[in-house]
This record gives sequence, C-alpha cells and structure tokens, in this order.
Amino acid sequence: MQNSSNMSYPSSAFDKIETTNAFFRKVYNWMAAGLILTAITAQTVASSVTMMTALYTSPGLLITLIVVEVGLVFFLSMGINRVSAATASTLFIIYSLLNGVTLSSILLVYTGESVFTAFLTTAGMFGAMSVYGLYTKRDLTSVGGFLMMGLWGLIIAMVVNMFLGSGMLDLVISGIGVVVFMGLTAYDTQYLRELGGNVDVNGLDDQPRKLVIIGALKLYLDFINLFIYLLRFLGHRRD
Repeated sequence: MQNSSNMSYPSSAFDKIETTNAFFRKVYNWMAAGLILTAITAQTVASSVTMMTALYTSPGLLITLIVVEVGLVFFLSMGINRVSAATASTLFIIYSLLNGVTLSSILLVYTGESVFTAFLTTAGMFGAMSVYGLYTKRDLTSVGGFLMMGLWGLIIAMVVNMFLGSGMLDLVISGIGVVVFMGLTAYDTQYLRELGGNVDVNGLDDQPRKLVIIGALKLYLDFINLFIYLLRFLGHRRD
C-alpha cells in the first residue's frame, strides 16, 4: 500500500526487516562509491604538481570549492524534494569528487602509513557504531540533540583556534571530534533504520531512491569527518 509520499509500508515484521535490509544495502553501496571516488580524486590531485600548484596558490579557488561543497550538502539535505533521484545522485557524485580535491592535501601533510592506519581505524570504528545504531533498542534521539550541540561547539572551537594556534587545543578538538562523529554514526544509522523500514527501494518511485542518497550522504559525512579527526589526533606529519 502506498501513501501520497510514495512510501510503501510493509505488512509484517518480516517484510519490514527485508525492506530495511534492502534500503541499507543501497545506502552503503552509494556511500562506498562516494568514498572510493573521493579517495581516487584525492590521490590523483595529490600526485599532480600542476593541480596542487593551481589549487593551493589560488586561495580563491580553494574557498570557492569549499563553498560549493557546503552548498551541495545543504541543498541535498533541505532541497531534496525539489529534484529528481537522478539529479540527487549526480549531485552526490559531484560532491564526492570535489571533496576529494579539497582533501588532497592530507596525502601530502601526513605520512602514507598514518593515512592508511587512520582509514582502517575509521572503518572499524564506523562499522562498530553503525552496527550498534542498527541493532540497539535504546532510543538515541536525545543523544542526537546533544551530539549536534557538540558539533556546533567543535566548529566554534576550531574557529577560535585558528587565531590562537594552540597545538594542545587542536589535539583536544580532534579527540572530541572523534567522539562526536562516532556518536553521530550510531544516531544516523538508527534514524535511517526507522526510515528504511517504510520505503520500497526496489520500486520505480523517485522518493525512496532520493532517501537512499540522503542516507548515503549522512553516513559518508560521518565517515569522512571521523577519518579526518582520527588522522589529526593520531597521525604523523611528514618532515
């Protein structure tokens, strides 16, 4: 049975589990595709002297790319109903590519071993928190509100530290960032679990396919930010 928002509600507990599993398979597939595109782009840009020179000798270009990225995230998050599923998918791919460009400097700042270790650690921590969010019976809604407050606090602290330049504060910010995005991974997964049990992603309707992209974007952002904060907290910079 379908309502006016084109979402199909399963008729039994078993159907709901199957529907949720199908939703998460597509979400994780899109998330993985985004991470792969970001990694390939970052490696390509970091390996090109011409690209790195153009990017980091032109502050205006880098700022423009960051502004476009932020704009894409806000548009996909709040304006998803204004576009088709195909457009949403394309914008997610574009965002993943742009993020690879802006993150390319990481490969030059930190040692390859640090980047690899941080990635593996992120994958393990993300996986554990996502499983927790998927299967826990605890309602994480109140935790989500607290974590969003923590996220805004992180942003403010980072801006303040841009002027202070404190290494110790940067370390504290990175540690808190790891905790915040571990929590957000669990929270977002639980949110998507509730959402995914009510959508038929195997149908032809646009709305469920757009919800898959939103879900992939949420978890992609959790993974990327967890990786960055872990790298800042544990990584070794090149000499």
